[in-house]
Amino acid sequence: MTETLELFQRLGLAVAVGFLIGVERGWKSRDMEDETRVAGLRTYTLIGLLGGVAGLLGVMLGVAAFASMAIAFALMWTVFKVFETMRDGDISVTGTVAGLLVFALGAYAIVGDLAVVAASGVLLAGALAFKDAMHDWLDRLTWPELRSGLLILAATFVALPLLPDRALDPYGAFNPRELWLLTIVLALASFAGYVALRVGGRKAGVYFAAAAGALVSSTVVTLDLARRNKAGEVAPVRAAAAATLANIVMFIRVGVLIAVFATPAFIDAWPALAAAVAASAAAIALLAHATARRGEEDESTAPVTSPLDLKSVGRFALLLAAITVGARIVASVWGEGGLLAFAATAGLVDVDAVALAVGGMVRDGLAPHDGANAILLAAAVDTASKVAIAAFAGERALVWRYALASAAALVAGVGTYIAMTII
Repeated sequence: MTETLELFQRLGLAVAVGFLIGVERGWKSRDMEDETRVAGLRTYTLIGLLGGVAGLLGVMLGVAAFASMAIAFALMWTVFKVFETMRDGDISVTGTVAGLLVFALGAYAIVGDLAVVAASGVLLAGALAFKDAMHDWLDRLTWPELRSGLLILAATFVALPLLPDRALDPYGAFNPRELWLLTIVLALASFAGYVALRVGGRKAGVYFAAAAGALVSSTVVTLDLARRNKAGEVAPVRAAAAATLANIVMFIRVGVLIAVFATPAFIDAWPALAAAVAASAAAIALLAHATARRGEEDESTAPVTSPLDLKSVGRFALLLAAITVGARIVASVWGEGGLLAFAATAGLVDVDAVALAVGGMVRDGLAPHDGANAILLAAAVDTASKVAIAAFAGERALVWRYALASAAALVAGVGTYIAMTII
């Protein structure tokens, strides 16, 4: 009984895939005269059923039975689509491939993973349904965009797996794969910032890119904003506000990590983080007010034409790699015995790693107050270091605004922490 029920489920999924593709194909030809419609809802539903039956016969009678049905269908369907192309004068292989895929998925539904069949069916329907949108996107795609995407893919899926995933120095600091991954993250942030500016415009796009990118690394976001400011793509006021928004995301992210992995330290840490968030939000409001009061659009009108500046990405990747290696060496020398020194140096690289490491120490018996001290110090060092990075990569008009916003966050956070400690 159980096997029969499962068989009906598999056969039903084969029919469902054909039905889904038939709905999409039929909807596309809904305005055609009845006598001119060809493969639609019924045809693709039957193809799905035929594939399921062929798969079932293959299980029961052997591979030869399935192969004969598959070859017969493929020949019949191909000949049919050839005559259809000759009649309509529409040279396209999409319909032919779609029918063969429905048959194949119907057969695979009998013997394979149902989740894979369902996902493949949905992807096939989506690829067919979004034909116009995909063609429109392809028409607007530029060579620099295509080249940048291919370079990122090659760096990720060709170069990255070839690099050794181990430290090559006695301090455990120089890991080629990790450092190359850092370069890929920087390139992705640059590409994502470009896409956000193209899609959302210079106003909303820069903020969306900063908030989304800061979920991974606010340091990388700050670098990219400084680069785009120097290239004239983003005005200094807007770049400073977006970098400050990235700081807010970083403070919130650290707070969540403390709450989850170092819960006893959260009581000591959250007021300072909340104060830093509030001060940063106030700074963003002041920057936005200044922009509105002066009627400032993006005074820099340079076109956004470079999705991936290889020279800038390479230079900044070397900078981050040097900081990373140096901080790891110092942290390795001091060790967890010098907790604050460890937090300060490691905070140059990754506040999240400090929060997770200190969280484990808190769970092992470290005083929550000491754990909060270390994590907040790492967040403060990270905030200050990004001002230095912005100064290295950006224009003065961005740097002083961002420095004031960051200083306000640090003063508010430190002041609140001291006040709470005294109380």
